[in-house]
Amino acid sequence: GEKTLPAGVEIKGATEVVEIADDPATAFKVKKDSSLTVGLNLLKEGAGDAFVSAGSTGALLSGATLVVKRIRGIRRAALAPVVPTGNGGAVLIDCGANAECPPEYLLQFAYMGSYYAEHVLGRPEPRVGLLNIGVEPSKGTSLQTAVYPMLVEAGKAGRINFVGNVEAREGAVDVIVSDGYSGNIFLKTMEGTGLYLVRELKGVFTKNLLTKLAAVLVSGGLKKMKKLLSSSEVGGTALLGISQPVIKAHGSSNAYAFFNAIRQAQVVAQADIVGDIAANVAHMRLEPGEKEG
Repeated sequence: GEKTLPAGVEIKGATEVVEIADDPATAFKVKKDSSLTVGLNLLKEGAGDAFVSAGSTGALLSGATLVVKRIRGIRRAALAPVVPTGNGGAVLIDCGANAECPPEYLLQFAYMGSYYAEHVLGRPEPRVGLLNIGVEPSKGTSLQTAVYPMLVEAGKAGRINFVGNVEAREGAVDVIVSDGYSGNIFLKTMEGTGLYLVRELKGVFTKNLLTKLAAVLVSGGLKKMKKLLSSSEVGGTALLGISQPVIKAHGSSNAYAFFNAIRQAQVVAQADIVGDIAANVAHMRLEPGEKEG
């Protein structure tokens, strides 16, 4: 291993670990010397510009919300992974931080996802779609039918590029807006199907000598497909709505995945997504009579 630290690298000690069995809502308070709590406090104090963690998602969400705090006016922070689609990937927001959402949450998710797609993924005028069971405006539960006109209004005002409802099978948008419950099912189903297909393809190509020869011919395409489906390539999931950049790396991250998560954190910090969100919170209106959560 390394005998000396590279220039600019400093190690801050942490004696405790947030375990899977720990209560995610209180673990960061109970274990004040865990890497998660120490890191979030360093971020809050300005000792760093971004925080990356592969620890408990729930503990990271709770800790970031209560230690670093949300951007003023943002109702809930959201997890925004980039999912593979035919057009190079789309931001899925939310993918599980908020199971139940009123329409205002989804309106804010649309704005935050749009800024992320534009400044981090490099998509000018990113197309925003509402995850639904059909493309017609009348489709969906009371949540989707309530938020649809709000997104249309934001689109007409030129604040986001809303293209309407999208079904999970489509890849024609840059941002997929969803409540965390539906988004989490969508994400896990997509990941599970991808892994299943890769396993099935491997079985096909290792069946006999002829298929093994065929595998050599298409190996480049198979590697490209595996890379597309790999969470290691993106590195992590941005936690949008927090007042400083926070990236959730996958729990099974290897060194390459961590490298990409750190690179992603650097891009998010430099792109000043937090500043964009904060500057536009006034447009993400709350329903009359409601108080900020």
